[in-house]
Amino acid sequence: MRARIQALTENLGQAIVGKHDAMRLVLVALISGGHTLLEDVPGVGKTLLAKSLARSIDGKFQRIQCTPDLLPSDVTGTNIWNPSTGAFEFLPGPVFANILLADEINRATPRTQSALLEVMEEHQVTVDGRSRQVPDPFFVIATQNPVEYQGTFPLPEAQMDRFMLSLSLGYPSETEELQMLQRLHSQASVEELQPCLSIADIQELRRLCGLVTVEPTLQQYMLNLVRATRQDEEITLGVSPRGTVALHRATQALAFLDDRDYAIPDDVKFLAPHVLAHRMIPMGGRRARTVVDRLLNTIAIP
Repeated sequence: MRARIQALTENLGQAIVGKHDAMRLVLVALISGGHTLLEDVPGVGKTLLAKSLARSIDGKFQRIQCTPDLLPSDVTGTNIWNPSTGAFEFLPGPVFANILLADEINRATPRTQSALLEVMEEHQVTVDGRSRQVPDPFFVIATQNPVEYQGTFPLPEAQMDRFMLSLSLGYPSETEELQMLQRLHSQASVEELQPCLSIADIQELRRLCGLVTVEPTLQQYMLNLVRATRQDEEITLGVSPRGTVALHRATQALAFLDDRDYAIPDDVKFLAPHVLAHRMIPMGGRRARTVVDRLLNTIAIP
């Protein structure tokens, strides 16, 4: 399995220059059964990363371009009348896929955003009183541009809590940007990428990921971090128990990616800003990442 993870990383590197930490975090979410929110300025490769990962996996890929006129039924699917059979038939929406890219998710209305709540948590959709399971695995990668406020609808706390990880790609370094220009003619396009993992491989990776050992002292360290967000006077809304579970699962996944069968405190410290910050509401315009960094420097490491 280690060789297959390496093959996946190399496959992504054919289309993406740099962004090693971002690719690592997306893989953490994938093999731990979570979802990822990519939040950054336009043009830094958010959609490219999502599409490259989807092409590298031998599964069904769907994309939703979120706009204010997008309806919930455009996401989940709807029943349509079939004159030839004289009955209603279910037309599946794009959520019936293994990899779902929700591009510019904050441009969809709150009503449409809520259509993703059930499927992201329970991996099913309910239409006209009937529930239908989506394929397994089901992985959502959502993107949003925080600098474009006109015509956008901020994600509510319940929606943000459904994402295991939130990350920003950031601008490339000067060396990476130069390398990107030099590779324009030789760089593989997303459409040319070939799958290097199968659906069965992903399911097996998730099973093995769950076997990674997390010592009780490390679990207590995670709990201390999460509970500190609920008691800190600079935070209006702390991290939910779902966030505690997400941090635990992500820590197992990161250790697994590093070819270890046990987790260490450095795994938690690396992941905490990405797992906890987007679940918090700080007071007085403070940045959630800054608060998490302060807590990491305050709470004793086991």
